[in-house]
Amino acid sequence: MALSIYQLSVPAFIRGMTALDNILTKAEAHAAETGTDLQDLFEARLAPDMLPLSGQIQRASDTSKLAVARLTGVAAPAFEDNEATFADLHARIAKTVDYFKGVEEAAFEGAETRKIELRTQQTSLDFVGADFLTGFALPNFYFHVTAAYAILRNAGVPVGKRDYLGG
Repeated sequence: MALSIYQLSVPAFIRGMTALDNILTKAEAHAAETGTDLQDLFEARLAPDMLPLSGQIQRASDTSKLAVARLTGVAAPAFEDNEATFADLHARIAKTVDYFKGVEEAAFEGAETRKIELRTQQTSLDFVGADFLTGFALPNFYFHVTAAYAILRNAGVPVGKRDYLGG
């Protein structure tokens, strides 16, 4: 039996967003134990030209929900990228996961061959659904999940591979 686009996307996105939620909780506990300012973690980044932790969470959310929307035609909720606290990031993650849970598996029917066009000021990309998911959306999503994990790890938060993998 072949894996469906739904099976390759929604469970992976839910797992990744849940792992992000869990590492944020660990970061909050670490900050409380060590006296670290949560705002410092919120704004932490690996390099000056990279997004901070908050931006990595926002991009993981956007990448995953917009991928599902493009694959299914089910409109994704729009978020303003105005999160200012860890509680706001937790809420964004929860809203993103709720969106995934509300998209029926049947909505992915034909998604593997659906034409997907990405147009930005910098680029113009054309995909079929399966190539979009495996060659663009999932790698982009995991980039931001990994960057968030690495930011916290670099800041001394005791997160490990099991936290990243989830479960």
